[in-house]
Amino acid sequence: MKYQILINGMSCEHCSSSVKESLLKINGITNVTVDLKNKNAIIDSNLEINSNEIKDSIEDIGFEFVDIKTL
Repeated sequence: MKYQILINGMSCEHCSSSVKESLLKINGITNVTVDLKNKNAIIDSNLEINSNEIKDSIEDIGFEFVDIKTL
């Protein structure tokens, strides 16, 4: 499954690396692509994703979780 996560607060490559590292720690997520320009991350997962777990992961590293949708 593929999901798009909208995230506020990212402004540099370090931000995108932090988001990617944090999301890859979640069980089932196999790939993360972060787009600073569009303020989102696209994740691939081989399991159903819990949006609260995604939200907590993003907010724990200091960014604002805005929304998640299935692609």
